[in-house]
Amino acid sequence: MAATQLTASPVTMSARSLASLDGLRASSVKFSSLKPGTLRQSQFRRLVVKAASVVAPKYTSIKPLGDRVLVKIKEAEEKTLGGILLPSTAQSKPQGGEVVAVGEGRTIGKNKIDITVPTGAQIIYSKYAGTEVEFNDVKHLILKEDDIVGILETEDIKDLKPLNDRVFIKVAEAEEKTAGGLLLTETTKEKPSIGTVIAVGPGSLDEEGKITPLPVSTGSTVLYSKYAGNDFKGKDGSNYIALRASDVMAILS
Repeated sequence: MAATQLTASPVTMSARSLASLDGLRASSVKFSSLKPGTLRQSQFRRLVVKAASVVAPKYTSIKPLGDRVLVKIKEAEEKTLGGILLPSTAQSKPQGGEVVAVGEGRTIGKNKIDITVPTGAQIIYSKYAGTEVEFNDVKHLILKEDDIVGILETEDIKDLKPLNDRVFIKVAEAEEKTAGGLLLTETTKEKPSIGTVIAVGPGSLDEEGKITPLPVSTGSTVLYSKYAGNDFKGKDGSNYIALRASDVMAILS
């Protein structure tokens, strides 16, 4: 039997292709802005819609392998600090969660490297890292240990303990005036790329699995690459960023 065709010339989609979109709300995929001739069929094939993989109820546990970690994702905040209810589109994507299972580690050279993050730890991970899975109606994430930015030992991001080759920086405040004395609005203030290092990870692993200390230390004022790392805001309103040591370009003195 020939497959049913859905056509919005010149884009063609078979019913078999539509099966991969099962479970998505109709409003989550829009084609109303398509115009004839603006999108070729070859381009359409490259569009990818991601959704969490659902683990069937017959499975009772998930055991990550190698240097992977299973994380229970923290739910997105539904209200602002002032109590204003946020619509789903305005809720920030969670970047934290609880470690519920870890793999056996990995081997580098002749050395066996165990995972250093314990189960039960509250962690912060890189944006867009890992693979989402829904297990027992709860969203989880399977990611590599290297994608974990740090361990959060309190509820305030300023106390983040960075891992591996990560550096945690308190961002310098943006200038509010130009050199000529003109007052800058929030939209025209340039994003600062200078800050003070408040915590560093233990270091990166070399080809033999040995830890190499990082070239920066706490208290240093550094210049780092713009748009690198993960941005956070502390409870005191200060801005912080966690990035890899390789994204630090210079030490200022």
